Amino acid sequence: MKLVTVLLVMVFMSFKGFSQENNLEDSLRITIEEPIINLKKGTVTNEVAIPIISPLESNEDIDIKSEFWETSIYNPYQNTFTEFPFKITFSDSLYTSPVSHKKVITSRYGWRRGRPHQGIDIDLVTGDSVVSILDGIVRFARYSRGHGKTVVVRHFNGLETTYAHLSYIAVKPNDTISKGGYLGKGGNTGNSRGSHLHLVVSYQGEYIHPEYLFDFSETNKIRAKELWVTRQWTHAQLHSSRRVSKVNLLTTKEAALLSLKKQKKVYVVKKGDTLYGISRRNNLSISKICNTNAIKISTPLKIGQKLVLEL
Repeated sequence: MKLVTVLLVMVFMSFKGFSQENNLEDSLRITIEEPIINLKKGTVTNEVAIPIISPLESNEDIDIKSEFWETSIYNPYQNTFTEFPFKITFSDSLYTSPVSHKKVITSRYGWRRGRPHQGIDIDLVTGDSVVSILDGIVRFARYSRGHGKTVVVRHFNGLETTYAHLSYIAVKPNDTISKGGYLGKGGNTGNSRGSHLHLVVSYQGEYIHPEYLFDFSETNKIRAKELWVTRQWTHAQLHSSRRVSKVNLLTTKEAALLSLKKQKKVYVVKKGDTLYGISRRNNLSISKICNTNAIKISTPLKIGQKLVLEL
């Protein structure tokens, strides 16, 4: 046994029979001749292939600054077209909470006071630390109209997260940020009615319902490693900022395409419209319309008001 070990060491150190192959379909491998003692034949050799595992692609290999990298424009994708459904992939199963305390959502993604609320509001006290939920690079760090002091981080899967209404910005554009990296302090700057963090998630300019991708409970879970996004999750008009949206995860393209068969539409209230008339014309119950839009049967309709109809 000791003789076999010595012979193996000698063969390896002298690189006898060494070969290195580069196959696009297989990993690199080293082939060595392993000596085997046979009582009848003496010492014979046997080829052993030792695979060399190629290193996984690191974040440094992904150039997320190659396109639409604008450090002075909040949304550089304004004139682009996004094809639906599109896929978002994650390398992690967990994200880091943007705040250190328990996350309390005071306003959700959806229709709010006649306007789209395209993010979620997380309660905080001015001065609380705000951190990045994923690894990435700071693309935007300055005052933005409406959002006040704002930081936008572009992540290595193409997502961008926005941290708005800050009281202090601690980073600058092109800074590389790790998951949990300090971005600044929460506050009440811009168009804000109280101290909170306005968190926005987007992909190539399309705002995505954050709760479709992330579980904002204490688990800090990413919903799935692969998610397909349809227009249902990018249109605030299809959700209410006052209630939790029912999340049906689409983890394959086939499931995403199948989901498109059942659509929601937005109805704009006209002069003379009533809930009864709208329900009859669209074959929907009044209670379903009220539940979908978080209104009561007694709530008066206003001309120009938008109602979500689940067909």
